[in-house]
Amino acid sequence: MAISASRPRLLAQSCIPQFLAHTLKSSARSFSSTPIPKNWLAPKAGESRKSRKGRCRVPTGGSMRGTTVVWGDYGLRMRDHDRRISASQLKVAEETIKKRLRGMKFRLYMRIAANIGVYTSGNESRMGKGKGSFDHWAARVAVSKIIFEIKGDLHEQVVRDAFRLAGNKLPGLYEFVKKGDPPVMGITKLNGVTEADLKRPRKKLPLEETAAKLPATTPA
Repeated sequence: MAISASRPRLLAQSCIPQFLAHTLKSSARSFSSTPIPKNWLAPKAGESRKSRKGRCRVPTGGSMRGTTVVWGDYGLRMRDHDRRISASQLKVAEETIKKRLRGMKFRLYMRIAANIGVYTSGNESRMGKGKGSFDHWAARVAVSKIIFEIKGDLHEQVVRDAFRLAGNKLPGLYEFVKKGDPPVMGITKLNGVTEADLKRPRKKLPLEETAAKLPATTPA
């Protein structure tokens, strides 16, 4: 009498119920070398230490970085003063633009990243006991900084309306810019004005020049 170990039998395709076959098919994941897209509203790696509150960058010394449209055709630019925008506010603005342009072919670029951690303490708590616990991610946005850029076969008025709705969701005042618009130094648009003109010493008024030529009077 031969004794043989029982081997597991493979079920035929016809023996598997329909609902179970759909579950097995959906759970199987094919190999892919494409990395999983990460959230742009949070840094790839966490903070090694708690970040300070800090202040937004003030473009001094003739800095015009980040004030023009680079990749897209239209952009949304801050125009009042620097602010700290939370990641949730940026997410709402992004969803507002995509909802307005639903069904159209476009590509949206985010020029800022919420990589600053904001930490808060509980209300009505005594001073001390450390900095507090993590609350949300935020971005420090300087004045005249491009927030969003968009590129695609879109009408200008449609993009203007989408950026207007997005600007209403964000703190501060914003303006619509196009590809090729002049850069901005601080709050001064360099439209016919060069960087050297802004850096030169202030010219004296005619009255100031006349007062400088008058002899100094000595008190009696």
